[in-house]
Amino acid sequence: MSFNTFGRLLRFTTWGESHGPALGAVVDGCPPGLAISEAVIQPFLDARRPGQSKFTTQRQEPDAVRILSGVFEGKTTGTPISLMIENVDQRSKDYSEVAKAYRPGHADYAYDAKYGFRDYRGGGRSSARETAARVAAGAVARLVIPEVAIIGYVAEIGGDAIDLANFDAAEIGNNPFFCPDAKAAARWEKIVDDARLAGSSVGAVVECVATGVPAGWGAPLYAKLDSELAAAMMSINAVKGVEIGDGFAAARLRGEDNADPMRPGEGGPEFLANHAGGIAGGISTGQPVKVRVAFKPTSSILTPVETIDRDGGATEIRTKGRHDPCVGIRGVPVVEAMMALVLADQKLLHRGQCG
Repeated sequence: MSFNTFGRLLRFTTWGESHGPALGAVVDGCPPGLAISEAVIQPFLDARRPGQSKFTTQRQEPDAVRILSGVFEGKTTGTPISLMIENVDQRSKDYSEVAKAYRPGHADYAYDAKYGFRDYRGGGRSSARETAARVAAGAVARLVIPEVAIIGYVAEIGGDAIDLANFDAAEIGNNPFFCPDAKAAARWEKIVDDARLAGSSVGAVVECVATGVPAGWGAPLYAKLDSELAAAMMSINAVKGVEIGDGFAAARLRGEDNADPMRPGEGGPEFLANHAGGIAGGISTGQPVKVRVAFKPTSSILTPVETIDRDGGATEIRTKGRHDPCVGIRGVPVVEAMMALVLADQKLLHRGQCG
């Protein structure tokens, strides 16, 4: 079986490969009458677009989106919205060695083991290039949840974390790292550049916060808001860990320290903490929904690594071509998109059951 669709009521299907002629998404279940155009979607793709600094892959893709269906006179019609992004700067010759041997840490061997065949050009569907389609779909989802504000940022690179005392949301767009801490961004320049020059890579942690989510979205047990978010984030290429709220840190707290005390408020309860990340019992509490996502170091590196070839013989591989020294940097718009897609889906599910 092949699973390329995510969501329950608001569903999106991505298609295409890293080195194919194009990639894209089909978004189905979007309510009709929402104002939309390519110009609405494009800024989100521009944020993820490669080649914007020396700290990301130098592949030059305009990532210009085209709406092929589901829109008439500038509004959604309620029918499937098809979005297409052309690939214009493929260099498949860079992957001649990858055709012969597997990149450790990448999906090369796993795809071969499953299908007995793989698209080695950039990794095909396993390439982070696929996430451009998610970002386009996420832009559509944001139209469904205008009451929600979503902000993502890099909280850690190569083990070096931001200082929350220096947090400034205005800084996120002022540096190539989506970093809210100017001092950390200055440090990260050397960390990422050193890895790049050494032919290596580093990992990152991305945080994403959604404010304005009302209490009540989500459902018990098998459609929990946090389980849907975890599945969405884990589906992103290179993601190896997801935390909701305090996440693993909660396991080191006592019950009274992990509680989110409530006091009476004018419009409902006032919370004195948010260790739960805005979700309790799988249902939103009205507090900000907070997710942390861990990206592993990019597997395609110039540093030689021991591996095997397709015949099972021992060899080593250096991956040539243009790759992100820290794939988590451009993961920020992708994490934001998946947050939007999950929340929009949960809003429609809640409306369907509770009116």
